[in-house]
Amino acid sequence: MIGYLIYIAAHFFTQLSASSAPIPKATAPTVDSLAKYIYLSFDDGPLPGTGNCITICEQQQVAATFFEVAFHQSRNSFGRNLYKKISSNNRLFDIANHSYSHAFYGDYINYYHQPDAALQDFLKADTLLQLKNKLSRLPGNNAWNTANIKRASGLVRPLVNKLDSVGLNVIGWDMEWRFNKSGKPIDAPQKIAALADSLLLMNKTKTKNHLVILMHDHEFRASADSAKLATMIALLKRNPYYQFRKLTSYPGLK
Repeated sequence: MIGYLIYIAAHFFTQLSASSAPIPKATAPTVDSLAKYIYLSFDDGPLPGTGNCITICEQQQVAATFFEVAFHQSRNSFGRNLYKKISSNNRLFDIANHSYSHAFYGDYINYYHQPDAALQDFLKADTLLQLKNKLSRLPGNNAWNTANIKRASGLVRPLVNKLDSVGLNVIGWDMEWRFNKSGKPIDAPQKIAALADSLLLMNKTKTKNHLVILMHDHEFRASADSAKLATMIALLKRNPYYQFRKLTSYPGLK
């Protein structure tokens, strides 16, 4: 274990200065008890950028969960085709419920003050997306409700309770790759990878040894930004103890 901690500490402090040299492939973990699990999650699609997220995860052969807005999926052939592309690769990908309207198209206060209407919004999305799991994520709010984790502000708790009553898990996140007013990722991929290392090393996640990363599809619509996503994933894959999983395997789901 001491050797492992030294390895992680060295990895953390070298991420920010990572060179552009080719990144070696990961080696398989040799000690299962040291495994740590990373859950990549992408919100708000299908949107421009969703296709790049799909392609990069497939190239890197890492699992991911796409929390989709059913309005984006159902309004045109662009969204429907991206939806089909995700759902056709169930080995790597799962689609989860991010509501139909994304909080009445961004009217968050009104949405959460009408929990009955918001519940129907999620149920409509469940039907349109033809979901095979019980995962949901609130628009614009980091709430959790699983068998093991209960975290919800007063504003969203009435909706969370209603989602719980119909059997839905509410999944938040441990860290976010934020974006600026132009929708582009703010931080360098080396910083995001280093933050992931730090949270896992210091046990600062909702579930020990399990890290949920929130990203948004639109952040990676430009080729230069999608390359940042590829770099971040490749940096994390260098750690032989990290395993990428879909959120359907997250511990403690109802």
